[in-house]
Amino acid sequence: MEATKKSGSLITASLALDQGREVFAVPGSIESFKSTGTHFLIKQGARLVENSDDILDELGLRQTSFQTSGLWKYGSQGPPDMDEHERKIYEIIEGYPLHIDEIVRLGGMDAGEALGILMRMELKGIVRQLPGKMFVR
Repeated sequence: MEATKKSGSLITASLALDQGREVFAVPGSIESFKSTGTHFLIKQGARLVENSDDILDELGLRQTSFQTSGLWKYGSQGPPDMDEHERKIYEIIEGYPLHIDEIVRLGGMDAGEALGILMRMELKGIVRQLPGKMFVR
């Protein structure tokens, strides 16, 4: 994710590209000198990675995607087997990532309770947690 023009990881990745191996690169800020190596790799043919689906696609392992499937296909009722607390959080989250603090505020519950419910929902495959305690259906 971060590599300067002369970093050791850049040398290794460049050798892999020369050998026809898969190389993945997560772009960084255009204002950071620590991203110059990563951007160079992308220019040289490394696969740009925006999310895990990009890697799974390249390796032929993806079966379904939250990004491309347009969220759940359960209609207005939502996924089956949700209790009333899970359904409440499901309705709060909607289609965009939402921070845990916002879920707690909108749901009128404490953080521990909300996190417990979200964990159950994540185990059921109803929501997933993104970096920064953001949650999405």
